[in-house]
Amino acid sequence: MPSILRKNYDASAVVPPYRAVKFDTAKLAVVLATAAADKVIGGSGRLGASVAGDRIEVTRLGFEEFELGGTVTAGDPLVADANGRLVVAAPAAGANVWSIGQAETAGVSGDIIKVLVSPMRIQG
Repeated sequence: MPSILRKNYDASAVVPPYRAVKFDTAKLAVVLATAAADKVIGGSGRLGASVAGDRIEVTRLGFEEFELGGTVTAGDPLVADANGRLVVAAPAAGANVWSIGQAETAGVSGDIIKVLVSPMRIQG
């Protein structure tokens, strides 16, 4: 399952493989997404960025692999946890979170699964 849109950015810090990323304050730079409220833009893929300043290819739309930070089932909307891994979106009433997309398959913490990347804001 190929991605539809990938784009290269500068990494402002280390970004492990299979993690969610967001824009940094620097122009055309990304960092690890570390909260459900972070405005996620895509996934770091298999390579990530080993040092600040590395170029990183980010999947912005389509299918990408991510590491899970908890148990998910197929179809669950997913958000970033404190380590950039994906967990099920569970916003409190009236709270906004940024979902990176939907799980294609079920998995548990530490699994690498395919996710349909289609970032969107969700309100609880």
